[in-house]
Amino acid sequence: MRLTVLILFLGFLFLNVNAQKKEVIYLWPGKVPGEQKEKLPPVISSPGADNVIRYEEVTNPLIEVYLPEASANKGAGVVVCPGGAYRILAYNKEGTEIAEWLNRLGYAAFVLQYRVPDKREGALQDAQRAIRIVRANASRWNIDPGKVGIMGFSAGGSLSARSATQFNRRTYTAVDKTDSLSCRPAFALLIYPAYLDQGPGNTLTPELTLTPETPPFFIFQTADDTYGNSAIVMTGALRMAKIPVELHVLPSGGHGYGLRPGKEAAETWPLLAEKWLKKITE
Repeated sequence: MRLTVLILFLGFLFLNVNAQKKEVIYLWPGKVPGEQKEKLPPVISSPGADNVIRYEEVTNPLIEVYLPEASANKGAGVVVCPGGAYRILAYNKEGTEIAEWLNRLGYAAFVLQYRVPDKREGALQDAQRAIRIVRANASRWNIDPGKVGIMGFSAGGSLSARSATQFNRRTYTAVDKTDSLSCRPAFALLIYPAYLDQGPGNTLTPELTLTPETPPFFIFQTADDTYGNSAIVMTGALRMAKIPVELHVLPSGGHGYGLRPGKEAAETWPLLAEKWLKKITE
């Protein structure tokens, strides 16, 4: 009896460890473009009372691969960009927890560890390279390379918007044949995005160039968010450019809630985003 229990326990432990093991792909096989520091493991802070794991420095960017159950696979993928003011990455709250949610919906997810702190151009290079790597590997992950989108929170929402509007700008010298692929995301989801209204008089940030090739957007915001104007300005610009956009604004909820229960905003946006994703990827 004891032997049976031990075998069952070890079997459960083995399955649990393997379930948590995710494929990791480093973005840059050689030197990281524009990076002065050597490649090192990320500097990670211990979660505090808010249970947020913060990546305080990233010098060797990567994507962490999360795949849905084969029976649920919808054949689309999303690069997930955690927020953190371009200074840190709120890696679990706005990264891995989002990836697990996407997996439950049937979407492949790729959590992006982009460069921080204060490396906005490097972050864009990382996002462009990540989208290309996902496309290059789409067949083995059973996703359509034409259905690879991007999603971000706060500064990650800024990065997602930049990726969705600057895909025609070559930000780094090609590394390999992967860089011959398009880095245009098929769609973009911005959840409480920041820094999109940094033009004169709080207009659209100048680097966000809209063209007929700009992909469709889903944007969620709360009216009492300090960065709330970003979503309004971005939506107005997309509307004027005749780019499909869906905006949702709740009266309250603040900023940085992820999808953790306890706030109406955190419990509302996932339901709306799920419907939009289904429509945009079908």
